[in-house]
Amino acid sequence: MQKEDTEKNITVNRKARHEYAILQTYEAGIVLVGTEVKALRQGKANLVDGYGKIERGEVWLVSVHISEYTQGNINNHDPVRDRKLLLKSSEIRKLIGKTKEKGLTLVPLRLYFKNGKVKVELALAKGKKVYDKRHDIAKKDFQREQERRIKY
Repeated sequence: MQKEDTEKNITVNRKARHEYAILQTYEAGIVLVGTEVKALRQGKANLVDGYGKIERGEVWLVSVHISEYTQGNINNHDPVRDRKLLLKSSEIRKLIGKTKEKGLTLVPLRLYFKNGKVKVELALAKGKKVYDKRHDIAKKDFQREQERRIKY
């Protein structure tokens, strides 16, 4: 018998898909301490300002806010600390090469539970220009209008 993969979203970074063109995605584990998992089970996380950086051959998640656990004590975690991401060394080498290219960055797309473990969907992304964003909005409006016409 094979164990089923169960995923439950904690939070999604909707702004990322609007601000960036997603080139490739990676699934990474995350090193958490103390009460962070309990706070995540309550859904208290914010990815909007978060990004990934590579230092000394390790990938770090920066500026991701995980609120303090409400029933925690003085040993509660720091909400905006840098968190280490767990990736295969081959993936890290690829990311080092790609992020040195002009304009590419690491952006967290979502935090989720997979088989009881917290995972991060990390994207290699390129920033969109204003006209690209306008084009995407116009395309969505057009598709929405077409769906309305088909419906009636």
